[in-house]
Amino acid sequence: MAETLRRVLNQGSSAESGEEYTAEAGPPLLLLGGPGSGKTALLFAAALEAAGEGRGPVLFLTRRPLQSLPRGTGAALDPLRLQKIRFQYPPSTHELLQLLCSAHEALGPAPSLLLLDGLEEYLVEDSQEAAYLAALLLDTAAHFSHRTGPGQGCGLIVALQIQEEEESGDGLQLSLLQRYFPAQCWLQVDAPGPGQRGLRACLDPGGLSPRAEWWVAFRPDGEMTITPWPTQAGNPNSDKGSSSGGQP
Repeated sequence: MAETLRRVLNQGSSAESGEEYTAEAGPPLLLLGGPGSGKTALLFAAALEAAGEGRGPVLFLTRRPLQSLPRGTGAALDPLRLQKIRFQYPPSTHELLQLLCSAHEALGPAPSLLLLDGLEEYLVEDSQEAAYLAALLLDTAAHFSHRTGPGQGCGLIVALQIQEEEESGDGLQLSLLQRYFPAQCWLQVDAPGPGQRGLRACLDPGGLSPRAEWWVAFRPDGEMTITPWPTQAGNPNSDKGSSSGGQP
């Protein structure tokens, strides 16, 4: 699902340049960032992007309802896209596991994209559940892909909050999760501009295409603006791989 997130970060420039969208889901993606780094906003923007592709609905899993809809894209005002996003709020790890295990019983069209916000909140209760939960998420996406038919597929994007200084247990947990999610997008808070907060987004699609970086800014009213990272071409960090599990 790196390409869906790339289109969000490019703000539709791929369509303007004549690139064709692919219906292939691509590898599952892990969206990583600290508290307040815009993970939910980007996840919701990805939901809107997928909802506008003319395929199945989008399943958005989160522990609690969004307080407000992230701004910064005209698609957010499209009621047809909003209607295609199905929110569900499993309040505990047990409820989330039950929801995923019963996915094969769900009626109606299969989702084209499965999103989970706040994975860390479901790992607090039992950190040993990380591998099982990751595998179950992948299995659920694979089941939806089978239902959508050949050449379609259901993508998977999971947002995980990380701390700048991780404890050894958190680092081992992240390394474990990265085995299941070959594509990753790191969000790092950067020096803000006047009257806004900003962050650097680094997308590693898992070897399918080159890494890319953007500057994401949030104005006081919550509006999100995205521009290419200004020093991307000459950034020595852009050639670093993610196989070590380290942050860009």
